[in-house]
Amino acid sequence: MSESKYESKITSAPCTAAQIYRVLSNMENLERVRDLIPQDKIQEIEISPDRVRMKVDGLGQKITIAIVDRIENDTVKFGAEGIPMQANFWIQLKELNPTDTRIKLTVKADIPMMFKFMIEKKLQQGLDQAADMLAQFPYSQWN
Repeated sequence: MSESKYESKITSAPCTAAQIYRVLSNMENLERVRDLIPQDKIQEIEISPDRVRMKVDGLGQKITIAIVDRIENDTVKFGAEGIPMQANFWIQLKELNPTDTRIKLTVKADIPMMFKFMIEKKLQQGLDQAADMLAQFPYSQWN
């Protein structure tokens, strides 16, 4: 296995870094969007301020996404447990002004070489889509 690093495109959200950070640094905020989670793919969701445990279709066991580090108004770092590789990801925030905060997602994972080329493109697309989604989220309505 070799550790690989993937970065999303940089997107822009029309709010402050503090507004984004308050939402993303507390996993309990996922309760507000629980109905958007596809029930056929993800079940048995347990949410706490620092972690989410869930059963994901096709994995056969529960996985955990946990916040492992926070830098106020700057970075939220997550780790994954129960998946067949070492992986972590983080969301970085850079406020240019109160109505323009840039968002970038980064993933580091030990991906087996035989799978690396099969999933690289999809992983990059997923990161870019997640960055777009995070930039469009109505953070100011949740604060």
